[in-house]
Amino acid sequence: MSQTDPTLAQTLADESPSLQAALADLRGLLVEGEGLQACAAQHRLFALTHRRVVVGATTGRLIILQRRLLGGYQPQDIRWQDLKEVSLDVGIVGADLLLVAARGADLAGADQGTRSITIQGLRKEPAAAVYRICQAQEQAWRERRRVREIEELRAKSGGIAIGGAAIAPEGLASPSPGETPAARLARAREMLAKGLISDSEYESIKAKIVSGL
Repeated sequence: MSQTDPTLAQTLADESPSLQAALADLRGLLVEGEGLQACAAQHRLFALTHRRVVVGATTGRLIILQRRLLGGYQPQDIRWQDLKEVSLDVGIVGADLLLVAARGADLAGADQGTRSITIQGLRKEPAAAVYRICQAQEQAWRERRRVREIEELRAKSGGIAIGGAAIAPEGLASPSPGETPAARLARAREMLAKGLISDSEYESIKAKIVSGL
């Protein structure tokens, strides 16, 4: 059992026998080395016509367990690297977890759009614990994608990386075969707009391009 969130142990202990069985099913889906960090179940008021949905945040993914009326379940996974957005809407009785995830097969795969998932009526405190982990993972993977994009763009622009630290893309300021100064400047503006270079880097690149005219 993970010690990441103190609400996990209490959640596991307080659930009804039927939900204890569902949580056991959820833990049975964990692969070797994967740990359960937080979990939340739907409030009974939001599951009058179906069995309650159980959501689990693990060290590698978010698992949504849809349980069938006549027994059994169908899991749905969202890998943390695919998570794009997460929000929590807390009401009087329950909380809704809203997720937007990429459809791509992997981090390096082609963009295949996104999917939106809403789990309504989760118990509030456990839902908040799941949300905190989703937020932390979404931010961590966003930063990883940003760093990777910087490295790829700077490599294309003639920049280098030493020990994981990117060097300003001096290649943008130097002529490339068939590339005009206006094109280099436009590329620098694009990188600035995306936050891939700082204002000072952009001004330095701009000055070098202009001085070479």
